[in-house]
Amino acid sequence: MDAFGTFYQSHRERLYGYLVRLSGDPELARDLVQDSFIRYMSAYDKEVPAAPLLYTIARNAFIDHVRKKRMDHREIDQETAAGPERSLLVREEYRLVIKALQRLDSDERDILSLAVSSGLSYREIASVTGLSEMNVKVKVHRARQKLRQLLGEMHQ
Repeated sequence: MDAFGTFYQSHRERLYGYLVRLSGDPELARDLVQDSFIRYMSAYDKEVPAAPLLYTIARNAFIDHVRKKRMDHREIDQETAAGPERSLLVREEYRLVIKALQRLDSDERDILSLAVSSGLSYREIASVTGLSEMNVKVKVHRARQKLRQLLGEMHQ
């Protein structure tokens, strides 16, 4: 297997997890994973594979999708919360986590999804988001606290 094949195998599932958490939509996440790797290969095929660049491309692909649909954050939440993909999720706890993630602000969801799904360091996440490493740490911590609070409310 070549270097890109190895890179693809090691990041495909992580990237999918990030995009599911970011969008709340498993089908959209699958499409965005494919689109991200295609964009990466077509623009950067001669470079050594780099995970932060892949996640930047994926993040931008999601933003492009949102812009094309001309929806704001609340409309995305309403569309994904009622979709049939919810019935495909096997465990109730997983559904609650996804639902709670969707209640986070889009910036909180983005940064937390990168921290949980990507396997990137805080420094690499900072390069993807354009924030400082310290700011990433603070935002991840706050997003985790807010997610815990939301999950606590959902279990009551």
